[in-house]
Amino acid sequence: MKRSRMAVLGAGLLATTLLATACGSSGGSASPSGAAAGGDTVDIGITQIVSHPSLDAAREGFKKALADNGYTAGKNVNYDEQNAQGDQGTAANIAGKFNTDQKDLVLAIATPTAQSAVQAIANAPILFTAVTDPVKAELVDSLEKPGGNATGTSDGLPDDVVTKQLELIKQLKPGAKTVGIVYSSGEVNSQVQVDAVKKAAKGLDLEIKEATVSNSGEVQQAAQSLDVDSFYVPTDNNVVSALGSLIQVAEAKKVPVIAAEGDSVRNGAVATYGIDYDKLGYQTGEMAVKILKGEAKPESMPVETQTDLGLYINEAAAKRMGVEIPAELLKSAQTVGN
Repeated sequence: MKRSRMAVLGAGLLATTLLATACGSSGGSASPSGAAAGGDTVDIGITQIVSHPSLDAAREGFKKALADNGYTAGKNVNYDEQNAQGDQGTAANIAGKFNTDQKDLVLAIATPTAQSAVQAIANAPILFTAVTDPVKAELVDSLEKPGGNATGTSDGLPDDVVTKQLELIKQLKPGAKTVGIVYSSGEVNSQVQVDAVKKAAKGLDLEIKEATVSNSGEVQQAAQSLDVDSFYVPTDNNVVSALGSLIQVAEAKKVPVIAAEGDSVRNGAVATYGIDYDKLGYQTGEMAVKILKGEAKPESMPVETQTDLGLYINEAAAKRMGVEIPAELLKSAQTVGN
């Protein structure tokens, strides 16, 4: 069973983290429902794999949802915010420290940190966000019935949305035949997205060319290695955190960049049909409120997705990449970026 395997892994990780020195925190031992009902301060640990606009927006959206529901930072809720800086070992240490500190609730942002949290923390509720496939990442038993102490929100997109994203390439550059994807070989969520893109590309006469990286410093060289007519940027943490270096390559090659989400368009990609990570984080925060108030438990809370998708276009980026936005697209789009 998944839970037993994770328990064994968690024990090993916890032993390792007892030697860790960093990751300051504000400890707490009250139960979530007791803390909420009794007026005590709730201690929430937030673990994030790396800083980039989408993940940062999800974090702030989460905190806003709690604030809107009466949880005021420094008054009745304390946030212990930690960033793994892209390192899985650091993510494991943070999760182990949160377990030792007996946090009332833990928010894990992105797949790697969510995996570390589930492996290390057994006695506190865990909410994850910005996770593409929680089942393949072994965070939950199923989307409908998570079955353990973790649930949350997924940024996974239905196949028809991925197809619409790739169709944007055809609209921006009708003669395009090849799409380049740079992604992290070690991220489960990235491989899931690449497989989805390959599936969608078959019906659009597009060939997918891949280049893998192990860290953000390799993104620019990987992009330069691809001779393609366009780029597609998945919600890969290493790639999105180094998006500027990929954008530079695309501008030099005069090829459009299509992203998997809106924040990357704000930061230099040309277009996407995608989600809003602030809203996704807010949705996760609303789930946290239910848990903290004792109204629900993670094991029986289905994983949620966002259905409020929008068309985002960056006209300035399009000009820099030498492509023209069709007028019909602009009519229904939210224009962002510069």
